[in-house]
Amino acid sequence: MKKYNVAILGATGAVGQEFLNLIEERHFPYADLKLLASKRSAGKKIEFMGKEYTVEEATKDSFKGVEIALFAGGAASKEFAPAAAAAGAVVIDNSSTFRMDPDVPLVVPEVNPEAIKDWKKKGIIANPNCSTIIMVMALKPLYDISHIERIVVSTYQAVSGGGKEAMAELEQQVKDSVAGNEIKANILPGAKFPKHYQIAFNLIPQIDVFLDNDYTKEEMKMVNETKKIFSDDTIRITATTVRVPVYRSHAESVNVEFKDDVDVAAAKKALAAFPGVIVRDNPAEQEYPMPLFTSGKTDVEVGRIRRDESIEHGLNFWVCGDQIRKGAAQNALQIAEYMIEHEMI
Repeated sequence: MKKYNVAILGATGAVGQEFLNLIEERHFPYADLKLLASKRSAGKKIEFMGKEYTVEEATKDSFKGVEIALFAGGAASKEFAPAAAAAGAVVIDNSSTFRMDPDVPLVVPEVNPEAIKDWKKKGIIANPNCSTIIMVMALKPLYDISHIERIVVSTYQAVSGGGKEAMAELEQQVKDSVAGNEIKANILPGAKFPKHYQIAFNLIPQIDVFLDNDYTKEEMKMVNETKKIFSDDTIRITATTVRVPVYRSHAESVNVEFKDDVDVAAAKKALAAFPGVIVRDNPAEQEYPMPLFTSGKTDVEVGRIRRDESIEHGLNFWVCGDQIRKGAAQNALQIAEYMIEHEMI
């Protein structure tokens, strides 16, 4: 099997580290590996598969000879993705920069792999938002049974979605609460926001900035990205995204209205047969998906599947998935694997 020269931009962050974990775990065929980050992180040493790598500062000249560029996300994508593509690499980007660009495919390989064929338009493929990925993994097998008319989704998103600092702040707040010390908040809902709120023993119904319609940017990402992934602007979608005091793995409550009736048994059968989805649904034994079960795992779990008795063709379900794995690094790596398998690189 051919091996490829790979660069990881954002190698020192949570998604970058997960890229490395998955490259080893999935036996990804790399020949040379280049680890890139900001000037602040340049010079750090990372041990990977018996070899020590030195993290390099990312520049527009960093991608010569690179065939696959995995971008962990963030503001750097806007500056460096076009440069990497111009150097001949296929860029798989985790940021929101290019997701709604009509010339950039927005891909979940199990859901819409056919979109990958358009990658050469700009040399970039966008990874959807983590919450969108987790939701559409459960929606796709149901969409194939009957057209989806409307989706109402509420998310319960782990603090790791806010970065290492948010995770550390949750841990410190719990310790301070138990010790009876003053609880300080400096990170959530976002470090750059004027106000910060305690996340320990609390929920924060704001992820990202508020837009003119009073939805957050995170909520509208789920709306717009889902329509693009399904190539279906007729789906009506409304979302509420909430940060919860969980370290890792997002959960979502999803209500779906279909054009035709979708039987619960048929829905469970379709979900169980779909790659990357596990049905954990046994109310009699109190078995259902939880972040406790999905953190660090590759699959999305679906449960609490039941008829919505308030409408004619509706189902409710609960879905959990590791947003750093399937919601970010794993999805990007699966795109690269699909391209290798289908000789698109």
